[in-house]
Amino acid sequence: MALSSPASNLPAMKILLISDAWQPQVNGVVRTLENTSTQLSMMGHEVLVIGPDRFRTMPMPGYREIPLSLMPGRRLERLIESFLPDCIHIATEGPLGMAARRWCVHHEVVFTTSYHTRFPEYVRLRAPVPTRWTYAWLRRFHGAAHRTMVRTRTQKKELSRRGFMHLDVWPGGVDTLLFRPRSERALKLPGPIALYAGRVAREKSLDDFLAVEFAGSKVIVGDGPDRASLQARFPTAHFLGYHHGEDLARLIASADVFVFPSRTDTLGLVMLEAMACGVPVAAFPVPGPQDVVMDGVSGCLDENLGAAMERALTLDRTACRTFAGEFSWRHCSQIFLDLVQPIPQLPTDIGPGTLEFSG
Repeated sequence: MALSSPASNLPAMKILLISDAWQPQVNGVVRTLENTSTQLSMMGHEVLVIGPDRFRTMPMPGYREIPLSLMPGRRLERLIESFLPDCIHIATEGPLGMAARRWCVHHEVVFTTSYHTRFPEYVRLRAPVPTRWTYAWLRRFHGAAHRTMVRTRTQKKELSRRGFMHLDVWPGGVDTLLFRPRSERALKLPGPIALYAGRVAREKSLDDFLAVEFAGSKVIVGDGPDRASLQARFPTAHFLGYHHGEDLARLIASADVFVFPSRTDTLGLVMLEAMACGVPVAAFPVPGPQDVVMDGVSGCLDENLGAAMERALTLDRTACRTFAGEFSWRHCSQIFLDLVQPIPQLPTDIGPGTLEFSG
């Protein structure tokens, strides 16, 4: 699956990224924004990321590592108006995303959004909320945007069927300098080693991975609300907690197969990172893996996850690395730049304290 070439070269701009997911959180949305902002800066653009770290927050109920900004409206307003951006991109639909959307709609300022996670399915796993209700709310949220960026072609088709409009694909990328094959293994465990890295939460379907019979070691890198219960139920698995940067890359490169059991992710950047390390992926044949895994080349897709893991062990690690090399962050950031919509001209009434909303 090759990426399409970017179409245009825009002049240097001031680009504002607003996200409820930001450092020190560790997830695909944060990695995407971190790498995109770095690449845009290297291209000569000025980038400001506004995340929860600039506001008073409270832990998300049931997900304490995710902070929710408390009544961010007025402070967010001042941050936007002091930066005077040429482009505004709203990456998430949380308190910051909603406040930014209100500001843009109030001032009739064009903006773009992105759709990173299958939020309705996540909510349904934890509460008896029909997915059609959540999708209706999300359609309204993204309907005001000039365009909404999604991660894959499959996701674009799915959301189009649900009535979402103005969708474009902004693919994920991988840092092939950090995530690369290593000659020495960081994990000294009986092989073969099957490894997962990411949030340890119900929506990741880790039970399906940990329950598979496997003649080797199972490793979980990451943390989350379900770690304690999973660790108690599967005591032979190795739970290593969060690792970042070089440590994370070394751990992934030590695996013989990377297991991605989630059925709800829109992409799963960590699959590309595993492939870049030369590690084949085992996953279910669902959206996300179907978009980034070339079955039989860079990984194996099967409704029988154990069978996918066994087949993946036979694949050529060099072919995995070659496949991942097509997804450079530079290329993906240029696509974002082509999709983001410049503001023709900021309204003249914008200035400090022009709005009075509180949330």
